[in-house]
Amino acid sequence: MSVEFIGYVSHQESSEIHLPEGAAVNPPWIAAVAQAHEYGGFDRVLIAHSSASPDGLQIASFVAQQTRNLGILLAHRPGFTAPTLAARQLATLDHFSAGRAAVHIISGGDDIEQQRDGDWLSHDERYRRTDEYLDIVKRAWTSDTPFDHEGAFYCVAGHRSQVRPLQQPHLPVYFGGSSEAAIAVAAKHADVFALWGESLDAVRETIARVRAAAALHGRAEHIRFSLSLRPILAASEDAAWARAESILAKAQDVVARSPNFTRRPKEPQNIGSQRLLAEAAKGNVVDTRLWTGITALTRAAGNSTALVGTPQQVADALLEYRKLGVSTFLIRGFDPLEDALAYGRDLLPLVRAAVAKEEAARRAA
Repeated sequence: MSVEFIGYVSHQESSEIHLPEGAAVNPPWIAAVAQAHEYGGFDRVLIAHSSASPDGLQIASFVAQQTRNLGILLAHRPGFTAPTLAARQLATLDHFSAGRAAVHIISGGDDIEQQRDGDWLSHDERYRRTDEYLDIVKRAWTSDTPFDHEGAFYCVAGHRSQVRPLQQPHLPVYFGGSSEAAIAVAAKHADVFALWGESLDAVRETIARVRAAAALHGRAEHIRFSLSLRPILAASEDAAWARAESILAKAQDVVARSPNFTRRPKEPQNIGSQRLLAEAAKGNVVDTRLWTGITALTRAAGNSTALVGTPQQVADALLEYRKLGVSTFLIRGFDPLEDALAYGRDLLPLVRAAVAKEEAARRAA
């Protein structure tokens, strides 16, 4: 796949500039946002996970029912479901979505967040568990005969599943985590390694680390890379930066009041957030147009760096990351529904046209 775009579907309308309101599960909102992404030409949408959020597997099934072609990327934390059961659940989702499912493995980088669901393993223990978990899941997806497994975290006897993913040999596995422990497991298991939106130099460095680790498993050329960003678009560059400042002003009030942010630790444990804060420490703008205003405000609460500019300027910035080896862009806006439509109309076609032109020139050469 030359370039892939992933959007984001939440269970209710909320963001750094929108306080969550109404029902925690809002089916009309979920359907509208999913259909907006399909209309806009996105390849997939991410359905996130936290210790407080509604069940993502059911939301994924609903999104599959509300769309026809849109892929689904379901965030999944190992450790709370038996791996054999998770394998059957994900394979079943693949059938109901007609082969549109993928899984985003997130082992968990915050002890307090994990403990809310009863998980008391240490950071590195969680990644060792994920390694074993994925060994079992993949074996359940592919084994033609009953198998046993005895490991540090799981013991299985005589397992054989009646349901296999439609996609062969298995669902695409996306993987999140920036620590050394995470990279070691991703190198073995991931089809796509996910990074948050850092500077060009930082992304180049991480891609090199992951490829070196993957080479130990003979997978250096098999692993792809995803980058998560929050594009802020406007008709002119000045208008785009003015919009960014307006977003920051609104976010200051929402972040102070929203439980999604007030419960966050002052000093994040996960390495990904620490790396984003290191980027924010370089200044309000890194490289040419990587804006860190929301990152600094939220203490790097997830995907929070933005590319600011006209659609062409932001497309050019994305293409610079693509030169480093990024083939997937996970993008979401601060106005989730409106921005999804704007990206589909104004941004995705520019990037795809540039990629098509480049590939045509390569074939001609």
